[in-house]
Amino acid sequence: MNRRGFLASGLAAGAMAISMSSKGGAMAQSPAKNNFKLKYAPHFGMFGAHAGDDAVDELKFMADVGFTALEDNGMMGRAKNEQERIARAMSQLGMTMGVFVAYGEFGKRTFVRRHKSIREMLVERLKAAVEVAKRVNAKWCTIVPGAYDNATEWDYQTANCIENLKYCAEVCEPAGLIMVLEPLNAWRDHPGLFLTKVPQAYQICRAVGSPSCKILDDLYHQQITEGNLIPNIDMAWEEIAYFQVGDNPGRMEPTTGEINYRNIFKHLYNKGYKGIVGMEHGKSKRGKEGEKALIEAYRTCDDF
Repeated sequence: MNRRGFLASGLAAGAMAISMSSKGGAMAQSPAKNNFKLKYAPHFGMFGAHAGDDAVDELKFMADVGFTALEDNGMMGRAKNEQERIARAMSQLGMTMGVFVAYGEFGKRTFVRRHKSIREMLVERLKAAVEVAKRVNAKWCTIVPGAYDNATEWDYQTANCIENLKYCAEVCEPAGLIMVLEPLNAWRDHPGLFLTKVPQAYQICRAVGSPSCKILDDLYHQQITEGNLIPNIDMAWEEIAYFQVGDNPGRMEPTTGEINYRNIFKHLYNKGYKGIVGMEHGKSKRGKEGEKALIEAYRTCDDF
């Protein structure tokens, strides 16, 4: 890995266009580190061309180029010693842990069903998530409630989902862990899912009535499902605890599609949002050039 070399020859020299003002002003001369206005959170693997395969080396690279948070959907599947190693490095680097997936079901009917065995399974899963959250200093975990049931009236499914989430919230509340429910688009990427829209998630969170049950607003999915991104942010604001982004079409970095992320990030900043914006997307280019383009995209959209 030549992390420092990248900073010297890339950011500080020709690739310092990453810090160029999108308004056409002069290049920024200040260091890149920690100058994002929002807490954008990359995933492991986004900067492998520069940082290599080691998780801690990649964390150091992320911090060097200005990112102050991390997402790792698969954190629960990592070995305990690796979780602890990552947590130590993030603490030393002053980075915040974003979401990990506590329960993500895309085919089975789980939350929409009222069965003791399902409830017990979910409770045990959240107990395990609490232990992981303590180990890695995480505040949020993702919940995808599973598929809908064609044989059951929709309102009964909603009531069952609310009841199951109340049991899960009883596990999370004492630990300060927040489940964030993620509505996903159901006609392009994830057909058959129960939870697809922000207003639907808002209704459920209001009914659960717990500080440990909130919304993850993934703007890529919501652009596909319903659009109206900023008005929905405002309408559901008190129940949204977390954002994720990806441009549409393609689910690549901001500036590659139709979503005006500069305006959205400005809107979040002006509303006083202090949470994390998860970078839940791919890269439009491969290798080091793709990684530089990703950083430049966030510099551009964060320049408001």
